Amino acid sequence: MRRALYAALLGLLVNVSVAQDEPKTAPPPEAPKAPATQTAKGVTLETSETLFTVLTAINACGYDYELGISSPLRTLVRQEVARNIQAAVDGREVTQAMCALYKEHEASDAAHTLAEYVSLALYLTPPPALDERVKEADMPPDSVAVVGILPSLQKWYQTVNLHAIWEEHRGSYEALTEHYHGPLSNVLFATEIYLKVPSSAYPGRGFTVLLDPMGPPGQTNARNYGTDYYVVISPGPTITPELEQVRHTYLHYLLDPLVARYPLELKKLDPLLQTVRNAPMDDSFKSDVGLLVTECLIRAVEAHMLGSKNTPESERQQAVQRSVKQGYILTPHFYEALVKFEKDPAGLRNGYQAMLSGIDVHKIERDMAQLQFADTADPDVLHLPRPAGPKLLASAERDLVAGDPAGAQKLAQQALDEKREDQGRALFILAQAAIMDRNVEGAQSYFQKAIETSHEPKVLAWSHIYLGRICDMQEDREAALGHYRAALNAGATLPEAKAAAEKGIQQPYQPHSRQQ
Repeated sequence: MRRALYAALLGLLVNVSVAQDEPKTAPPPEAPKAPATQTAKGVTLETSETLFTVLTAINACGYDYELGISSPLRTLVRQEVARNIQAAVDGREVTQAMCALYKEHEASDAAHTLAEYVSLALYLTPPPALDERVKEADMPPDSVAVVGILPSLQKWYQTVNLHAIWEEHRGSYEALTEHYHGPLSNVLFATEIYLKVPSSAYPGRGFTVLLDPMGPPGQTNARNYGTDYYVVISPGPTITPELEQVRHTYLHYLLDPLVARYPLELKKLDPLLQTVRNAPMDDSFKSDVGLLVTECLIRAVEAHMLGSKNTPESERQQAVQRSVKQGYILTPHFYEALVKFEKDPAGLRNGYQAMLSGIDVHKIERDMAQLQFADTADPDVLHLPRPAGPKLLASAERDLVAGDPAGAQKLAQQALDEKREDQGRALFILAQAAIMDRNVEGAQSYFQKAIETSHEPKVLAWSHIYLGRICDMQEDREAALGHYRAALNAGATLPEAKAAAEKGIQQPYQPHSRQQ
């Protein structure tokens, strides 16, 4: 029985590696709810009272960056808030208490300050509660830096009657969404058409654009939390730069899931990280080859979509070479591959593996040997909640697929010990490594710990499926059914997990060896 159980579970590892194909980050919060405009399936354009509350609060505490060129609505709201502070019995005292905390943790530059509070707003429940949606330990680091302001913010919201001000200007906010809806839809649709990948190709994922004029004009902050992507825009005088940043994030939304499907091809590219060690780009791209590959592909797509059909090829090549100088050394490869792709009726999901397999590592190393990198790199608009240092769990998963359970176990255990990444996911990888080592008892223990620790639906669902199948193999049908039902609940939006759980409920799991 033990040998049959091992063989059956080992076969399931292939299925789970496919099911676990999304970027892994902090547990995703629910999207802030407000009047929304649908631009494409899975894509919404919204405003949010939660975001309005947080940004208005920092304005009340002296966040004046680019106030003079901001939307008149920003100044108007600030004036109304100031009147309510004066009129409230303890308005000044409550405001002073909140602003003292704001000043204590104020970042050295205005953009950094805005980024911290945007991250915080995305992790809060709507007013008046304004509570964290998840445990503080699961929030991104930049929001944790300012989470201490919440008790004062909650009291301040009630004291100055901020909800009444929000309701008074709802019409102006809804007009903003109408103004952006057409241009935004056109940009997203053009991106899907070019890639031949519709947003509906990724069910269960979300892309939300939030508009709020209480920030500096033209400022865009993008976030990726689990399977959800957010772009927060403070409208500026021209819409074009903002739409370009939205497109960049949307390309991440469409392309990020692809890279995890090909861990073997990705592992072969690891030597290129040494080539870019002195590049000026963010360190995360120099420590995770998957991030580097995706960013290079995105920049190649952007070069092809630059301007119009009449844009000279020389301008596109300049954009490609500018990316190379910043460290995105695979951009030329993808740019050339996209020339062929444009003539193929198949979508990028079908051609992606060939693009990866066609990368000649030795040739790129030779070509880049004499490259002089630029002094600075463009900041990436998408803020990923990446831990410092290498992505241990991404590397551990690649080791699993490559048949190296010892390597996967070492990396996952390191992530667990150092608490650098998702602890539930680390335990899940340790369980899979235990199966590959024929340690079923150890796998059971790790799966159970993953269930107790993780908030990620895929980890929860597949851990229960594993445990259900183990219970079936041990002829404990009642316990198996309990795990399958729990998996069905946790993986309701995950087609493969849902199908596996439903099958387990319908009939006991039987490995191929027993069926034969």
